[in-house]
Amino acid sequence: MLSITADYGVIMEEIFIRYLHFFGIITLFSTIVGEHLLISKEMGMKSFKKIIYVDAIYGLGAIITLISGTLLWFVFGKPAVYYSSNFIFHIKLSLFVCVGILSLFPTVYFLRNRKTMAETIVQPAYIIKIIRVEILLLILLPLFASMIARGIGIK
Repeated sequence: MLSITADYGVIMEEIFIRYLHFFGIITLFSTIVGEHLLISKEMGMKSFKKIIYVDAIYGLGAIITLISGTLLWFVFGKPAVYYSSNFIFHIKLSLFVCVGILSLFPTVYFLRNRKTMAETIVQPAYIIKIIRVEILLLILLPLFASMIARGIGIK
């Protein structure tokens, strides 16, 4: 419930940043699943170009999630110490960083091969495995977020 003395503008800013955070998360997850559905061991150039575009949107979702999450941590909502003192938050943050690092391998591979003249591009097995690991790690993040929201892990 809104108090009479609450600054409506600040509340709306926080709501907008939270919306961006959710939007980034949904974009991040849906595009990595899209990559998983699109990728195959052998791909035609048309399909390969689609996966490059999906990967670019994935990167945009990651950037939106990172920026909005950082704003929520340090500017809006609960005080930064609430998150900073929570070991589960650090696990969640570490998983997000791991996903980001892992995502570099497929992105670099896709970018290096985007101008190939081959009709069929054979995907290395490690690219497909990395995408699957990214999905697994991303699935864990809402669990940790729910635990943090309930105050679990606060010292």
